[in-house]
Amino acid sequence: LKALVSGGAPLNPDIGMFFTALGLRILQGYGQTESAPLISVNRPRSPRIETVGPPVVNTEVKIADDGEILCRGDLVMKGYWNNEDATREAVRDGWLHTGDVAVVREDGYLKIVDRMKDMILVSGFNVYPNEIEDVVCAHPEVAECAAIGVPDDKSGEVVKIFVVGKNGAVNEDSLRAHLREQLTGYKMPKHIEQRDELPKSNVGKILRRELRDEEMSKA
Repeated sequence: LKALVSGGAPLNPDIGMFFTALGLRILQGYGQTESAPLISVNRPRSPRIETVGPPVVNTEVKIADDGEILCRGDLVMKGYWNNEDATREAVRDGWLHTGDVAVVREDGYLKIVDRMKDMILVSGFNVYPNEIEDVVCAHPEVAECAAIGVPDDKSGEVVKIFVVGKNGAVNEDSLRAHLREQLTGYKMPKHIEQRDELPKSNVGKILRRELRDEEMSKA
């Protein structure tokens, strides 16, 4: 076994480091069905666990003013079948609007920040769930988590996290202390809900949308 490729969902940094410690390269890639399906991928000789690598051959990528990834090239679809309105929204002047937010590092590698539609707006500040989830999952008692925005009378939205423990319930006092060390005030989760499991797609991706729908049904 020489290398592994990861895609379809963000690679947990701890998992990446686990394979690296074994002497194995794990190459995280990024793409969409609309991009047939690869936009960027880590290079075998110089993988960066926290990134999805540089763009693949014959592909242009740029970051819009709002942070959204735009790409164009032979890989971009011609359009959605029998849906011209959706096609015009997704592909403009040849550029595929991915709906994902990223930054480009100095080495040209892309680092995904989050999905635009998952962004949480707290008192006018953008909060990205991936950042919150990475900090939560760094707590030794946490197996996995999901962060969403829920309505709040004072700040518009606040962060709520759903947590699954590695061995039963997580000590919430310990978790909050850990979060206070890593997060600024407006990013701090106001609500913590512990669960035995989180809703997932058939490929194991946590479905924040289902959690948001659950919260909306309670309102």
